Amino acid sequence: MRITKMGHACVRLEQDGATLVIDPGGFSEADAAVGADAVAITHEHGDHFDLDRLRAAAQARPGLEVYTHAGIAAQLGELRELGARVHEVAHGDALAIAGFDVHVYGERHAVIHPDIELITNVGFRIASPGGGVFHPGDALTVPEDPVRTLLVPVQAPWSKASEVIDYVRAVGPATAIPVHDGLLSPTGHNVYGGLMGNMLPADYVRLAPGEGREV
Repeated sequence: MRITKMGHACVRLEQDGATLVIDPGGFSEADAAVGADAVAITHEHGDHFDLDRLRAAAQARPGLEVYTHAGIAAQLGELRELGARVHEVAHGDALAIAGFDVHVYGERHAVIHPDIELITNVGFRIASPGGGVFHPGDALTVPEDPVRTLLVPVQAPWSKASEVIDYVRAVGPATAIPVHDGLLSPTGHNVYGGLMGNMLPADYVRLAPGEGREV
């Protein structure tokens, strides 16, 4: 399986001729989901969920499959009119998505501030020949299945470095690939890279937008 970073929190997974894109939001490339067989969306924030990108994907691939929680699924009538098939998912589901074996973990977004209402957030664990790949969305969910490659949200209004480090330690991947990093400057990437490289029991491998690797 090959994973390609598509900007901020969006990744593209390719295996056996099939493509799954997770979280093509407003900070990812405009064509991040174009050509995908399926799209998975963790939650409704605009940096993870963008109708323009989903519309482009549905127009490019008749019968596009979209997997997300019920709250987002209810907003996707336009995609259904374009022929997309929208599926509701929730914590504990085990699915076959475009040939990928996927388990869904998580229920709530991390706390940004007590005054801000919590929203639904689901994470997606994808089986791969090299071990599981997990995208938690905006949460620090520890899945029950083993994870070899963790897509770790390194910088967000709701996070701090100590929590991120402890989260990676709890999941125990061999490789941690940073996502949710679209607001970081080059200096910020260097700071986080040095910190995570020294503190994590995993290889910290940053992918620039458009860069990929086998997992």
